[in-house]
Amino acid sequence: MHSHNAITIYGPIERVFELAAAVEAWPAFLPHYRWVTLIERNGNRKLVEMAAHRDGFPVKWTSVQELFPGEGRITFRHVRGVTRGMEVEWRLVAHGDRVHVTIDHEWNPGWPLIGQWAARQIGALFVQNIADKTLRCIRDQVEGREESNHG
Repeated sequence: MHSHNAITIYGPIERVFELAAAVEAWPAFLPHYRWVTLIERNGNRKLVEMAAHRDGFPVKWTSVQELFPGEGRITFRHVRGVTRGMEVEWRLVAHGDRVHVTIDHEWNPGWPLIGQWAARQIGALFVQNIADKTLRCIRDQVEGREESNHG
């Protein structure tokens, strides 16, 4: 399963990176996140348990997050949960007064018979939706929008 999400945000790349990297704070401004618990931190590497919902349906996973601020890149590797083995990469590229942000998810669960089918369903129903909402909410925070359509 491959999933790609993208958005353009008007504002400084440093602020976009700061919000994207601060996963422990996500539930404060991402209404679709239920909680993020920091389990361990070692420099630019964090082990976090993340819980969100897709329009009321709860999901939870544990990820290793690694920050590469000089490259404008953040990676996640899902290490526990249904999506174990999923690789996620955020890329931030500044273009003048705006930042182009992409999130790519790659996942092949390797489950016999239903693996690819299940991965496509999870990607279409959950990954795309949650990533889109996350990008829109970060955009709204950076751009100072008072209201956001999180649907």
